[in-house]
Amino acid sequence: MLLIGLTGSIATGKSHVAGLFRAMDVPVFDADQAVHLMFRPGGAAVAPVALAFPGVLAADGALDRALLGKAVFGDQAKLRRLEAIVHPLVRQAERDFLEAAARRRTPVVVLDIPLLFETAGERRVDRVVVVGCSDALQEQRALRRPGMTSERLARIRAQQVPTPTKRRLGDLFIPSGYDRGAVQRRLVGFLDSLAGPGGQPEPAALVWPHRYALAARISERTRHA
Repeated sequence: MLLIGLTGSIATGKSHVAGLFRAMDVPVFDADQAVHLMFRPGGAAVAPVALAFPGVLAADGALDRALLGKAVFGDQAKLRRLEAIVHPLVRQAERDFLEAAARRRTPVVVLDIPLLFETAGERRVDRVVVVGCSDALQEQRALRRPGMTSERLARIRAQQVPTPTKRRLGDLFIPSGYDRGAVQRRLVGFLDSLAGPGGQPEPAALVWPHRYALAARISERTRHA
């Protein structure tokens, strides 16, 4: 099973590309969606996060992401405390996803990881697809989001690897904001290029399953460094 890491900075069009992969029947693990589910009432993250950060529960028993964001934004110690709770849960959900895909003999899967290069996540995938757009378009898109300000966007950008660097490190760069048909054709060509004899990815030297566990531990240590 070949693992593709999909990444891109905030508001660069990564979610659209993830949707295109799904439309081509390539399973996608969405780390942000996994967190969303964990924050819902009864979710795995609710009790430990609420204990560590009093006052962030909503009336329905879910974690209020806006309140939690205010509690940790700009405070590296609190952010690391939150990450130490949430990230192991996300990593387990990711592994569960991969194990289920492997049982189905799925040839290719995508891990949608926003902070891929920032956390050495490229070690636990076989190929990396980077999505990017111009700074002006990124800012335009980001500022449409509820609660986003120019100052907040600048802080987020400062914590992320610049798109030109990601582009250089990745295996495929997808420029968003242009012809969507062209983007889909590029993805189809990329997937075709991964197929080995018999139309399946070449199994030799793939990350999953043997090197995945070690790479995941390295990624986790990098995340909390």
